[in-house]
Amino acid sequence: MDFVFWLLSFVVPFLVVLTIIVFVHEMGHYLVARWNGIAIQAFSIGFGPELIGFNDKRGTRWKISAIPLGGYVRFVGDMNAASTPDEDFIERAGPELSQQLFVNKNVWQRIAVVVAGPVANIIFTLLVLYALLLGYGRYTIPAVLDTVPVESVAGQAGLAEGDRILSVDGYAVRGFEDFQRLIATAPERQVTITFDRAGQTETVTAVPQAVSTTDRFGNSHRIGRLGVTKNIDQAEVALYRPNPVEAIGMTFEEVRFIIDRTVAFLGDFFVGRGDIEQLGGPVKVAKVSGEVASLGIVALINLMALLSLNIGIFNLLPIPVLDGGHLVYYLAEAARGKPLSQRVQDIGNRFGLAVVFTLMVFTTFNDTILSYFRSLG
Repeated sequence: MDFVFWLLSFVVPFLVVLTIIVFVHEMGHYLVARWNGIAIQAFSIGFGPELIGFNDKRGTRWKISAIPLGGYVRFVGDMNAASTPDEDFIERAGPELSQQLFVNKNVWQRIAVVVAGPVANIIFTLLVLYALLLGYGRYTIPAVLDTVPVESVAGQAGLAEGDRILSVDGYAVRGFEDFQRLIATAPERQVTITFDRAGQTETVTAVPQAVSTTDRFGNSHRIGRLGVTKNIDQAEVALYRPNPVEAIGMTFEEVRFIIDRTVAFLGDFFVGRGDIEQLGGPVKVAKVSGEVASLGIVALINLMALLSLNIGIFNLLPIPVLDGGHLVYYLAEAARGKPLSQRVQDIGNRFGLAVVFTLMVFTTFNDTILSYFRSLG
């Protein structure tokens, strides 16, 4: 019975979320490849042995594979899912087929195909967040400070009771929940706060104190705090529904905020502020998916949109075997007027594979073994 509960609570939500995100990503590659007349051998959700599949009228094999931790679009003329060219096949291909091979397309067409996957993830995030905003709106309370101790970070920065927060780091604050999130995601990083005091607009800077907190599921988080409090009166809680035009701006601002904070989070590790407990791999994503699923379908859809954006960003990192690594190869080719040698690309791919594999092992170890020992402590 415990196994069934674990399966339904964690594994199923995780697989649903990951499958949709991977499908969106690979569909981006697939569609742009088709638009550029590239012959496609396979579209796979997952890696390893095929579980189920079918061939379409163009000869593409659509399949679901055994290891559900990613996917790929394999072009005709590729030796493997990493798009390594099969030189023997390419040499034997006739004139008509040669024109359809990915390797024979011009460098800008190949760049378009590579970028299409991450862009599809970003567009998907925008559409989902926009739909949720229009369909459900958001609950908000006035961003007015109630208690600001003089000795707190906020008090030392110059904030006071009654101040209405207008923005943080250029991000509009429409409610106190916005203010909380903007500060919580900037531990030990300087923020610029604009507020209204008695009709006058003023600006101060502050560095939120880093504190550890535990959510309702028992997960530990490192967040920023200024030391202010807000007394929530139920009468102040209001459902805000933006119009379709305003919702577009709010959606783009939300995506910009997520990207900004993601980059800042990664940057913390280069300056010694990073917390390895916050890094997560497949195990942590599965755990979070299950926890969020217990909050309802809307929360799970929102998580799916955020993960889609993060996967899109991660894939643009200049690491060989990722889309960003291929993009570096093709940009180098565009600058040089000829492609990098296959030997250089092979060395880069091995290095990139080692980096990605090491990261997966580390995050999985961090999610399981280290988390277990931390719970004992």
